[in-house]
Amino acid sequence: MNFSLSSLYDGYRNAIRHPKYRWWIMLGTIIYLISPIDIAPDFIPILGQIDDVMLAGLLFTELSQMVIAMLQTRQ
Repeated sequence: MNFSLSSLYDGYRNAIRHPKYRWWIMLGTIIYLISPIDIAPDFIPILGQIDDVMLAGLLFTELSQMVIAMLQTRQ
């Protein structure tokens, strides 16, 4: 199995776009961002914040796309 950041990114995007798992993925992302337990601990100067910023950016992007799609279907 080939592991890369792009495969992790694609997996996250596919999971959050699936209606069955969408809210669980969002809840898990928010819990991860709030939790003191991280893949890269926050006390490591730059690396500790990069994973949180990337995940928050992904979550914000997907949420904004969902809101835009929902608003377009209402019109």
